[in-house]
Amino acid sequence: MLNVRDLNASRHFYTELVGLVVSDEDDSAVYLRGLEERGHHSLVLRKSSEATCACIGMRVRNEDDIYKAQDYFAEQGKTATLADVPYQGLTLRVRDNVGVPLEFCASMEPRERMLKQYQHYRGASAQRLDHYQLQVSDVRQTWGFYQALGFRVSEYTYSNISEMQHLWGVWLQRKGNPHDIVFTQGPGPRLHHFAYTLPDSNDMIRACDVAGALGYAPSLERGPGRHGISGALFTYFRDPDGHRIELFNTHYQHIDLEPALGWDLADPKRADQWGLPAQNKWFTEATSFTDTVLTQPEIRVDPPTLERFLALANDG
Repeated sequence: MLNVRDLNASRHFYTELVGLVVSDEDDSAVYLRGLEERGHHSLVLRKSSEATCACIGMRVRNEDDIYKAQDYFAEQGKTATLADVPYQGLTLRVRDNVGVPLEFCASMEPRERMLKQYQHYRGASAQRLDHYQLQVSDVRQTWGFYQALGFRVSEYTYSNISEMQHLWGVWLQRKGNPHDIVFTQGPGPRLHHFAYTLPDSNDMIRACDVAGALGYAPSLERGPGRHGISGALFTYFRDPDGHRIELFNTHYQHIDLEPALGWDLADPKRADQWGLPAQNKWFTEATSFTDTVLTQPEIRVDPPTLERFLALANDG
């Protein structure tokens, strides 16, 4: 759930550029879903005086799992409360071990899949919510929390500091993709981005064309490009409040028990198989969670940025 200052401006961005479908709306909130999605919503925009993220949501199989999760978190000494949330019913609310606000639900009010309703495809034609990426001050500590919930590492990034390997990021999955949630080092917890899948690469180019036509060209922050990690084609936009969204496709399946793939942070192909590195703001700017205190990492790691790349090129 994203808090936004101008509900109409955000609604326009997510429907006309991203291509999401409005399931319901009122004066205070807009509920959106991808064209492929059956559930009522995968993104909620709520009118607010601040541009923050209220929580991130995950699904469990049934309501019994919600009660089991409540018992599990209680055993860990965490406050886990139940609520009846509009359009998703019984919902468990809890914070993870670094303060990220989470919601778990088992079912949603159904809506029609728009997958084959091609006459309604707009902008990037986003299909479904795929993953979140968060910044946290201690990647290893956070990984331990989600590992206990059954998440497995597909890929990870490390940096060499004083001849020691420092864990900079982990890509974790539950549903057979390379990642459902990612944690990288930075002041946190903060939401770095959330991602929707697109039908194919043509839709990615169309998103850029539509952005230019609608005046959103300055919102294109990075890409198009291809990641080393996951191998996905990608492009990133910032919405009217600065929240970052990734539009991507073509990452691989990860259902076998196989060793995680490690990447050196200094390897330029880690983030981009081709093209220029990300700007410094890619690593420093992110969305704060509501009523959540930021913690700085104990170890400072300087990732490879476009600014450093250009400075080295000029020195050469």
